[in-house]
Parts: sequence; C-alpha cells; structure tokens
Amino acid sequence: MKRILIVAAMAFLFTACGPKSPKVLVLYYSQTSHTQTVAQEIQKAIGADMEEILCVNPYDGTYQETIARAGEERAQGILPEIEPIKADLSKYDIIFLGYPVWYGTMAPPMASLLEQVDFSGKKLVPFCTFGSGGLQSSSEDLAAKEPDATVMPGYGVRAARIDAVPAEVDYFLKSNGYLKGEFTPLEEFPEPHAVSEEEAAIFDAAVGDYPMIQAKAVDVAVRTVPCGTEYLFTAENLPREGMPQFGPSQMKVYVLAQEGKDPVFTQVVR
Repeated sequence: MKRILIVAAMAFLFTACGPKSPKVLVLYYSQTSHTQTVAQEIQKAIGADMEEILCVNPYDGTYQETIARAGEERAQGILPEIEPIKADLSKYDIIFLGYPVWYGTMAPPMASLLEQVDFSGKKLVPFCTFGSGGLQSSSEDLAAKEPDATVMPGYGVRAARIDAVPAEVDYFLKSNGYLKGEFTPLEEFPEPHAVSEEEAAIFDAAVGDYPMIQAKAVDVAVRTVPCGTEYLFTAENLPREGMPQFGPSQMKVYVLAQEGKDPVFTQVVR
C-alpha cells in the first residue's frame, strides 16, 4: 500500500510539474459583426476565453456616419471611451487582438484599449477585417504602441470574403502552431516577372469592381496554394480625374484564382 501511495504521489508530482499550456484570450472590437465572426472562429478552434471591447458611446450610425465621426475624432486626436475590460489580463500568455481597419490602421476603440492597458511581456496576435488591406500597417502600429510585447504574425481578411474565414483561420492557426493538425506549408513567391496579357486580365478582373483601386499591374510573382493559384502583383496607381494622388504610387495586390471561380483580390499593401 505504501509503495502504491509513493508511486501515485510521484505521478501527481510529474503531472503538476509538466509543461503548462499557455492561457489564451481573444479580445476584439467589432463594428459590423465581421471581426466578431473571425473572433468566434478563433475562439471555437482553440478553446480560448473571449471578450468584446465595447464603446461607451457606440458607433451606431450608417457606414458614412461612422467614418465621418471617426475622421473627426482622428483629426482632433480624440479616442473613444471604452467599457472597462472584465478579463484579468495578467492570467493570459497569448492575446489575440481583433479589430476592423479604419483609415489604414486599427479602429479607434482598439487604440483606446492600448492606451489603457499594458501588454508588456505578452504575445499579441493581431487579426483584422478590412475593405482592401491594413494588416501590415496596423500590426506595425501595434508593435510601436506596445514595444515591450511580442507582436506575432497576424491574420486579415476582406469583409467581402468573410465566407473564407473558417478555412483560412484553420490554416492560420495550424501553420502558426496555435492548433494541432496537418497543413501544407506555402512555398515562397519566386522572383517577379513582367505581367503577361493573361495575367493582366486576371488582375483587372480581380480589382475591377472595387472603386478604391484604379491601377495597372506592372509585374507579378505566382505560386500554388492549397486552394488554387496566388498572384502577388506590383501595380501602379492610375490618375483619376478630379482626384488628388494620395499615398505611394505603387502597391502590392494579392489575388487568388480558384478553379471555377472569378479571381478576387485578398489584400492590398500600400
């Protein structure tokens, strides 16, 4: 009996002292439910805790009213007041931070959170939804605001492609080690080459319906991905009558072409 108790005690000791799984929180702000969709997919996949960031004075107008208010606040250097976070952030090792992209970066409620909370020592995983892009720029802003945290590679998706979230989030979580399971690593893009007529047509078809992109493809790199073919175009802005030129003259445009479907652009990096 004494021997059995000793063995049981040793087993308990080794179990208690074994590797500890990181504690994960999904913390997000969502204006139109798109970011919430991504947050719920992440939470469901990895079993994390989750909390929504809420504004004291919500952005509850139309899209144009929301953008107008955000623009005025931005011009005046005003950040919206948010409700206090309920989660004890000290308990978490990894925090997924989700937000829509407004004016090329994280929506103001997320910026308010970063002003109020110290994420030092945490691993921060950004995820966002956008009209054309903003993952890279908002991740850089996040790193600048939280220099003592580790900002990990993030995930972004166009609101127009929200149906792609389940498959893409699954791949993102597995390929970055947050979820166990098999996945096919992506090959690197090769060196770009001048676009052919066929490739130019693919670019035009992918961006043709989006009014904020008026550009001509210059060169392209192409790789095979699990769901089809991905193109990384370098494109030059075209002049628009009566419209001033803002930002850089070139942009990177990612385009996905799948068999039986029209090509779509997945993100723009300016």
